[in-house]
Order: sequence, then C-alpha cells, then structure tokens
Amino acid sequence: MKSIREAFRPDSSYRAFFLSIITFALAYGLYKGIIDNYLAEVAGMSEFDKGVSEFFRELPGLALIFVLAALYEFTAERIYQIGALIMLAGMSMQAVIPSTKVLVIIAIFIYSLGEHIQLGMRNTLTLNYAREGKSGVALGRQSAVYQIGMLAGYFVVIGLFYFLGNKQTLYRPVFLLSAAIIFLGFLSSLRIRGESRPDPSKRRFFFHKKYTKYYMLELFYGARKQIFFTFGPYVLVLFYGASAMDISILFAISSICSYFASPIIGRIIDRFGYKIVMISDTLILVIVCFFYGFAHHIFPMHTAFLVCCANYVLDSVISLASMASNVYVQDLADNTDEVRATISTGVSVNHFITILVALFGGWIWKVLGIETLFTFSAILGLCNSAYAATIRTGKQIRENE
Repeated sequence: MKSIREAFRPDSSYRAFFLSIITFALAYGLYKGIIDNYLAEVAGMSEFDKGVSEFFRELPGLALIFVLAALYEFTAERIYQIGALIMLAGMSMQAVIPSTKVLVIIAIFIYSLGEHIQLGMRNTLTLNYAREGKSGVALGRQSAVYQIGMLAGYFVVIGLFYFLGNKQTLYRPVFLLSAAIIFLGFLSSLRIRGESRPDPSKRRFFFHKKYTKYYMLELFYGARKQIFFTFGPYVLVLFYGASAMDISILFAISSICSYFASPIIGRIIDRFGYKIVMISDTLILVIVCFFYGFAHHIFPMHTAFLVCCANYVLDSVISLASMASNVYVQDLADNTDEVRATISTGVSVNHFITILVALFGGWIWKVLGIETLFTFSAILGLCNSAYAATIRTGKQIRENE
C-alpha cells in the first residue's frame, strides 16, 4: 500500500479509485472464469456461435472512439461511473435472463461496452492522479491491483466448484455475485472526486504515412491474438471437456506467469530492441499453434489436454511482447501526443480485424476443424514476423536522414 501512496497525489481520490478497480477486477475474474463453460454447457453455443458472441463482445472496442466522442462533455470520473453502470446492467441481465443464444449475446455486448468505456478511463484517471514523474509507476500499480483482483475472482470460482462440485446450477449465482460486486465498485466510484478530462487523442483517428507498418502489424497481431483469446479456452471446454474449475485454474496460472514475465519481457525489449522481439515472439507462436491444433493426433487425449494448457500459458506470455509495437511507435513519433493518438488508433485497427476473425474463425473450426484454425493462426504469425523484419528502427531511420 505504501508503494501506491508514493505514486499518487495525496489530494486525489486514488483510494476510492483503487477500491473500485479491485472490485471490478474481482467481478471480471468471476465472470471470465465461468463464461466459456456457461456458453458451451448451458447456452449450447457451437464453435460458430462462439465466434458470433465474440464479434459482439469486441464490437464496443471498435466503436469506443465514437462512444467517447458522444460523452465528450463529461469528466473522466463521470464516464468511468457510466461504464460501471453499463457493466452492472450487462452482468445483471446475464444472471436473470433465459439462456437463449440471442439474449446471452446481448448481455455479453452490454457488459463489454461498459468494460471498454472503463478501460480508457482507468488509464486517464491513473495518470491524472499520479505524482509528477511517477506516471509509469502509477500505471504499473494500477495494472498490478487489477491483476490481483482478477486472480482473486479465479480462486473464488476454483473454490466454489471444488467444494460444491461441477454443477451447472452454480453459473447463475456466480453471475449474481459478480453483479453484486460490480454494484459495490460503482458505489466506491461515486466517492471519486475530480474534474479530469479524457484524453482528447482518444476521440479521433490519427493516421500518418510513417506509421503504416505499425497499423499493418496491429492487423496481424489482432487477428492472431483473437484466435487464441476466443477459441483457445473454448477448444479446452468443447473439445477436451474442461470444467469451469479447470479453466479458472488455467487462467490463474496464466495471470501469475504473465505478471512475473511482463517486466522480464520489457527488459528484453530494451536489451535486444523491439524489432527482434516482434520477429521472435511470432516464430515461437508457430510452435504453440502446432501443438494446440495437432496435440490430440500425437498424444493421448489427457496428455494432449495438458499440452494445450501449457501452450495456452505460453501464448499468454509471448503475447506480452506486443508492447514492443508501442516502443516502435515511440521511436517514430515526434512528440508524446502523437504517440497516444497513434496507439489509440492502433487499438481501433486491432479491434476492426478481431471482430472479423471472430466470425471467420468460428466458421473455420466448424467446417474445417481446429487443425486448420490454428494452422491459420500460425500462418498469420509467420506473416507478422516477415512484415516485422521489414521495419526500420529509429536509429536506422535517423542514419538515412
């Protein structure tokens, strides 16, 4: 707690802000720990249905720039609270509606809209409440607290299903518990005082010729990321029969590994450069995709399941290397505002491809099988590596000027 105090201004509302963050993260951990199993076991969603649900889950990310533009008169604190209310509406709906595919997808969309609204405001408020010269530390503390809250949610799911059994009747009570925790987080957010203004760069698209390769890399990364994020856990549930407890344990292990690996990867980027990291991480992805798509042809099903779990964790860790693209932007940019605007546009570009891949990926799995789906992901990874190899570093650019 002392490290948090040292990073934030004492006259800010950082305490109430952090209390809300950890409650929202706890609620998300509960939700994420069971949603894939709920969709498969209760809502009866097929591979293609999962792709459709992911299309609508990612749609708010693409529309975020327009949503924030519509809310431009509000402070960041107020937008953060609005996001919490929308999240509460979506989670409450999920807890009480009949488990028909259409209604479940609508609830997913509403919750995701609130979540995406909050995402940008979390960073804005963190930076506005940080002490001078402590912005990086403040963002790190915020991320760490969110990870801790999410982990707590996974452990609650693990405990519930361990002691009460793998029962489908537990899903709705967990959704209700998550909604109750979001409500507590909303009450905490009402105690946040301030007149912070949202980042203006997030209200507009920013395109410049020199960032063309960055935008292309975001397209490749968004496509390959979406395949694993959407279909990785669903393969374990639908194909291998993983329970909600199994998935929550996997998510917990993945989060812990990512927590410790993040600073290590950051140092690797500083030591070897972002270009090497961009090329290397997607080459490793090819190995991950191969085992994820073909493990059941090589090993007995139980062993194949464990191999896929290990590769899911490995994918989560190598996905952290995506921060290298942000360093690439910083190397090219003329000022800090340009960095923020470019990265914001990159996020929208990323979401544009992810919503398409979600639909297309579900169709590939349903018609051609998981082998083809993850072969496609590996090909995208190779394209990403080949394209990253063509970029020039800031040093090379300056030498040619």
